[in-house]
Amino acid sequence: MSTAMAERSWCVVVPHHAQGARMARHRLTVELSDVIDPHLLADVVSVVGELVGNAVRHADPLPGGVIRLAWRLRSGPEGDVVGVRVTDGGSAAAPQMRLVGPEALDGRGLHIVAALTMRWGVERDGLGQSVWAELRIPVEQGLRIPAEQGVRIPAEQGVTAAPQ
Repeated sequence: MSTAMAERSWCVVVPHHAQGARMARHRLTVELSDVIDPHLLADVVSVVGELVGNAVRHADPLPGGVIRLAWRLRSGPEGDVVGVRVTDGGSAAAPQMRLVGPEALDGRGLHIVAALTMRWGVERDGLGQSVWAELRIPVEQGLRIPAEQGVRIPAEQGVTAAPQ
């Protein structure tokens, strides 16, 4: 069950290259390991790895050669949710799931995202293109956020932190 704290959010920029996905997974693990169940954390990290990997492979970077990753923990009408958003400079075609055969070497990333999340989608704005996903936190797990931590960084305001 959730504590009195209803929301916690954070964002970071990572390089638009192969190491960006590794850096994003690492930062997310550090930030969320004390807040959500390890099994759910593994799913969140897998989703983010797929989304950042897709951004590196298929999209242009944001100015400065980066990709922006934001996450938010919140309580809502459907229960506690972990939301993630990966923003890049956009691509000619919107991300979509492809039909792939068993011998294909790639093309399963968004299928993995769809399987692990309750919903996902794509939005375009003046900054670029964002792919977002939401994962439900089972009631028995709940959020483990001490009330004194309060809201961290409001991701929707575009605050970013450089990766360490």
